[in-house]
Amino acid sequence: MENINIQKKLEIIKKQEENLVFKSFSNEDALEIGLSIIEFAKKIKKSVAINIVKNGQTVFHYAMDGTSSDQDEWIKKKSNVVLRHHHSSYYMRLYNELKNRSYFEFYSVSPFDYAIHGGAFPIAIEGTGVIGVITVSGLSQEEDHELIVEAFTKFLNKTS
Repeated sequence: MENINIQKKLEIIKKQEENLVFKSFSNEDALEIGLSIIEFAKKIKKSVAINIVKNGQTVFHYAMDGTSSDQDEWIKKKSNVVLRHHHSSYYMRLYNELKNRSYFEFYSVSPFDYAIHGGAFPIAIEGTGVIGVITVSGLSQEEDHELIVEAFTKFLNKTS
């Protein structure tokens, strides 16, 4: 039964990754998306750190009051997963759970450099592919992931 739930979640996340693709992505877009995540986190009275990297450059970073330098470590590790696999960190966690294998052993990577916890999501451009990553840290992995999905969905619905 557990594998069926994981499979369903994987299918949902895969659809999110396929649908949440940008026509273009500017630094100004990163600012707008980052600020929208901050506003949403304030509404639910939670503290998060947000990081957006585009073409290897950090174009947005903000740590709300109540976060710590630990969030920066989580951001770096979750981002590494997305940049390596071009899938969200939550997708990679569930994918490896479904396969019943250790991510770290299978991909020969260190837990000092990679974290397969939800909260990092690829920034993809139509016809180009993944050009960056957005990462949220501070909530549960599911909530971190959902904050990004909500922000991307809202932004893309507004601009299309």
